[in-house]
Amino acid sequence: MPELRKDPIVGRWVIISTERGKRPSDFTGTEKRKEPRSCPFCPGNESLTPPEIVALRDQGTRPNTPGWRLRVISNKYPALKIEGDLNREAEGMFDRMNGIGAHEVVIETPDHYKDLVDLEVGEITQVMFAKRDRMADLKRDMRFKYVMVFKNQGEAAGASLEHSHSQLIATPVVPKRVQEEIEGSQKYFNYKERCVFCDIIRQELGSGIRVVAESEDFAAVTPFASRFPFEIWLLPKKHESNFLNISDRLMEEYSRLLKTVLTKLKLALSDPPYNYVLHTDTLSTIAREQYHWHLEIIPKLSRVAGFEWGTGFYINPVSPEDASAYLREIETK
Repeated sequence: MPELRKDPIVGRWVIISTERGKRPSDFTGTEKRKEPRSCPFCPGNESLTPPEIVALRDQGTRPNTPGWRLRVISNKYPALKIEGDLNREAEGMFDRMNGIGAHEVVIETPDHYKDLVDLEVGEITQVMFAKRDRMADLKRDMRFKYVMVFKNQGEAAGASLEHSHSQLIATPVVPKRVQEEIEGSQKYFNYKERCVFCDIIRQELGSGIRVVAESEDFAAVTPFASRFPFEIWLLPKKHESNFLNISDRLMEEYSRLLKTVLTKLKLALSDPPYNYVLHTDTLSTIAREQYHWHLEIIPKLSRVAGFEWGTGFYINPVSPEDASAYLREIETK
């Protein structure tokens, strides 16, 4: 029988409907990679992108030329622009402001045929350091309230270019979904005087039934009220609200576990397209005790349709228990 499950953080209900005929082995998400041709993210095509903001380069190479291992650039077609003032104003009952923000792209590797999962742990660690450092730099701009870090892997996940990259968007307001998590965490903390994410981690590690993989300081779990098949959250075991505070040692461990999880997804689901989104406390760190940063990984294996848009419910044809059990059995090198 289908089952309704409630997310303990935001109160969102999902429907776990395994009777819709999808088993973990039924999913495949392979997308055929195209030839690069004139890929603007490939070495030698630096003139096709905006100037680099920062880069990891071979010694003696000049900015905006080949010889880089990682580049951060402004998005050529930004969702928000960094120049100008907010100019908040009302139009009758409505509110508006200028589209002020920052939109940056992290080109994760010079190799067109490598995805994040194919990189060495040290290379993934460098990618994560670049994101942390860019977040810290954007935090200095008082116009910005939040920096969203995300990755669209594959055309079905919204990637307009195949070359492995991720993005940062700084916004002048806290995104609604992040605000809902912070408010839900606050309510839980007010009632129990504990972080809801810490309680989730304790329960999941205690039972083990939704644990995909873990390391000394991090855990990867399929959430109890998973919205999508094989949705995975990667969380620090010790309480920390802000990703900016991660240490160098923990960053390497975090990157190693991320590679393990992405490798499991690649092997189990034939290299599916996916999105990942980093949820962290706001730039002002308003929920230091109540909130807990985490990475949400969502393979694109199902579609959001009319029922989901109309109700806010999600229908997931694979239970998180089945998904985690299936992924645990996948061995990685």
